[in-house]
Formats: sequence, structure tokens, C-alpha cells
Amino acid sequence: MAVNREELVTMNLHPSEPEMGYALFTLHDSRLRTMEVLQGLPDDRLEWHAPHHNHTISTLLYHIAAIELDWLIMEVRHGDAPQGTWERFPHDVRDDKGRLTTITGMTMEAHRAQMQFVRDLLLQTYQAMTLVDFHVPRELESYDVTPSWVLHHLCQHEAEHRMEMRLIRSAAGL
Repeated sequence: MAVNREELVTMNLHPSEPEMGYALFTLHDSRLRTMEVLQGLPDDRLEWHAPHHNHTISTLLYHIAAIELDWLIMEVRHGDAPQGTWERFPHDVRDDKGRLTTITGMTMEAHRAQMQFVRDLLLQTYQAMTLVDFHVPRELESYDVTPSWVLHHLCQHEAEHRMEMRLIRSAAGL
């Protein structure tokens, strides 16, 4: 009798540096888990406010993509953004009171496209990097940060908001 078995393995997502490739895989796996949480969610629930939650799923998706882009451009790429990149994110991440800006009018497909745009740029950037560059700190005004730590942070950031989206979805009965 055949048994359906899940295969839980890591993949190397870097052409020549396994250490970086496995870190990129971790980020990839985090996104797959986020998309699983969103599977089958209708567009009309993206902007639903759950009781006792400050954000909507739409707001969180925009935030995840915008923060990933910000860390990539500002910390990893030293501020070098391809032309037209920031125009894809017309809203500030936070409002004048410091809360996440409420995002309305975006479909799930638009969120997916935005997230994929950022992820493609991230992969292009990291896959062109050497292992040495992956671990060289970028010196910013307030702190030093390595591209390896940025990947770690982005995984954690997305996981935290994924749980928030799971709670919102559960509160909606979906």
C-alpha cells in the first residue's frame, strides 16, 4: 500500500554559495507558508477588520512587501533602487500616528504581484553576491547590518505577521 509522504528538505537557492542558498530558501519557505494561510481567501475579506486586531490582511500584506523592499534597498543595496521601484509603493508604511497605514483597494492578485516583484529583486541581488559580501556589515548611521542578518530579520518579520493574518482569518470564520 502506497503512503503519501511529505518531503521536508531544504534547497540551495544560490548558484554557487550553499550557505546563502539555504538562507534564501528559508525566506522562500516563509513566503510559501504565508501563501498557504491566504489560500482561498476572497478579495472582499482582505480589508475586513477583526475585533481586537488593529490591522487588515491587506494592510499586513502591503507592509510585509514594503518592509522587505526597504531593508533590501536601504541596508543591502546601499540605497540603490532600480528606477520605478518606489512608485510601486505609493503609501507610507506608517501613518502620522505611527500605526500601519490602512491599505484599501488592492486585490489578492495585486498583493501577490507586489510581493513577487520585491522577492525577484531580492533574489537577483543576493544571487549576484559573494559569500564574503553576504557577511560584510553595511555601515549605516545608527547601526551596522549584514545581508545575512537582513534575511534572518525578514523571515521573522513575515512569520510574525503571518500569525496575525491567521488570527484575523480565524476571527472571520474562514
